[in-house]
Amino acid sequence: MGTDTSIQSDFIHLHVHSHYSLLGAIPTPKELAAAAKADGQGALALTDNGALYGAIDFYKACVAEGIKPIIGIDAYLAPRTRFDKEAQIDKPHSRLVLLAKTYEGYQNLIKLVTRSNIDGFYYRPRIDQELIKEYAHDLICIVPSFAGEPAQHLKNE
Repeated sequence: MGTDTSIQSDFIHLHVHSHYSLLGAIPTPKELAAAAKADGQGALALTDNGALYGAIDFYKACVAEGIKPIIGIDAYLAPRTRFDKEAQIDKPHSRLVLLAKTYEGYQNLIKLVTRSNIDGFYYRPRIDQELIKEYAHDLICIVPSFAGEPAQHLKNE
């Protein structure tokens, strides 16, 4: 098993956390980009928990390694609306991975993260259906199998 970087893999990680996901992961963006290059990946996504703190470090690290950076977030969904903050009811239980397709998508991610912290913070920064509809343009959505709404409904019902 070598690290021949001349072979490009068809596999791309689209749900990756860095040390910017506080208490959730250890690798730095530079380490992630180096690992993607060693695996022969042509692109890599960074989807830290509810934040974009690592986006610039990640972008620079990927460009330095010749990897296409994909910026995203692992967003927390409010069970009702982001304004509801009732104990034991409105604690976020499900998540969505949102990836920017374009620069406009990246700007929409920034707006989502900002609004999730200003309007929706309750235990964690939360978004809701209203924000998703407002800022969905140029974003790709992935429903995580373990933490998405469909999985939560199957667990609870």
